[in-house]
Amino acid sequence: MKKILIASAAAALTTAVLAAPAVSPATTQFDVLLKVVSACTVSSNANVSFGSVDSFAATNISANANAITVNCSKGTKYTIGLTPSNNSTTGGGVMKSQNLSTVETVAYQLHSVSATGPNWGNGNTSGTAAGNGISGTGTGAAVNHMVYATVADATAVSPDDYKDTVQVSVRY
Repeated sequence: MKKILIASAAAALTTAVLAAPAVSPATTQFDVLLKVVSACTVSSNANVSFGSVDSFAATNISANANAITVNCSKGTKYTIGLTPSNNSTTGGGVMKSQNLSTVETVAYQLHSVSATGPNWGNGNTSGTAAGNGISGTGTGAAVNHMVYATVADATAVSPDDYKDTVQVSVRY
């Protein structure tokens, strides 16, 4: 009889444990994720203009500077390269006459720092090494980089408007 009583008590205890109410509340967890990637924007605030010059005195001309504005994510390393339409990697471009029946050209050179500063080109076509461009590190705020241009001689060309287009590339 003791054996039956012990077996009955054990069965009742097992049933009571199995039938215990669930713990409330049931819980789990999840992560909140965000991946921030590097980004840069670039704009040119104005054209580089030599203005009007007398053809007899058209040597060693410096243009008004132009600001190239770059805004890169904080800590993002970048380089700025300038490529004239003749694809010169040295920043030496050629402006073409706009209104003449035959095309005449005026050579120019792009510079950083000042009109007599280092040539500014696009010698680096990949990566973040500056080459003959300029480099920087993003702060998350817009940064102006000044570009200057010079013309050594424009005395041997006809009076006209001369123009070229420069591609600005920011690699990051």
